[in-house]
Amino acid sequence: MARSKKEIIQLIATKYNLPLKEVTNIVEHQFKYISKIMKQGDFETVRLPYFGKFSVKQGRKEYIEKLKKEKSER
Repeated sequence: MARSKKEIIQLIATKYNLPLKEVTNIVEHQFKYISKIMKQGDFETVRLPYFGKFSVKQGRKEYIEKLKKEKSER
């Protein structure tokens, strides 16, 4: 049975006797980091050890670059 993110955070907080807010910040920090890197627009692949790689699909990257080029030509 899959557990929800809230359940997992509650279990960790209980197990390690930590505040829910602190555990939530720890769990969500990695995704905020990935979002920050991808929003910079350099289209870097971000790898989180033991979790996976996050990247922009090639077609999406080309579409965004095309929009940027069109905007700069105006």
